[in-house]
Amino acid sequence: MQLRDLLSCLKLTVVTLGLIVWAGLGWAGLARAAVAPTQIPVETITVHLGTQTGELRFEPDHLEFATGQRYKLVLDNPSNQKHYFTAKDFADAVWSQKVEAGNVEIKGAIHELELKPGAQADWVLIPQKPGRYELHCSIAGHAEAGMVGQLDIKAPV
Repeated sequence: MQLRDLLSCLKLTVVTLGLIVWAGLGWAGLARAAVAPTQIPVETITVHLGTQTGELRFEPDHLEFATGQRYKLVLDNPSNQKHYFTAKDFADAVWSQKVEAGNVEIKGAIHELELKPGAQADWVLIPQKPGRYELHCSIAGHAEAGMVGQLDIKAPV
């Protein structure tokens, strides 16, 4: 390899590292940068929409995510009435790989999921934008009765 080729390669590496750090991935994201998003190990988090006894709440009602980490949100509805997982701003701050429910896989922008009694959906996503986001059930009276939550996305340290 000639010196000119070596310097060109080194320059490309420095520019790539700079872009990774500038994009907010940080050094922790450096290892993931060379991996396809679908190959990042997934962390599973289960969220219940309502309870078996009919309480209007999310369990848990506060979730924390890290940018660049891949998550599978397992959403289930153990209650006898339908509920919504509504978090538009959060959905805009993540890359959604897919939502799976039954024999259906949905891709693209996701802003709200409706779960009928006994239903389950898996939402696979990678948070992109740090911030604090509101979660609520958009059925009339449910948020007012306490079916609200908070979703925090933090940048890796």
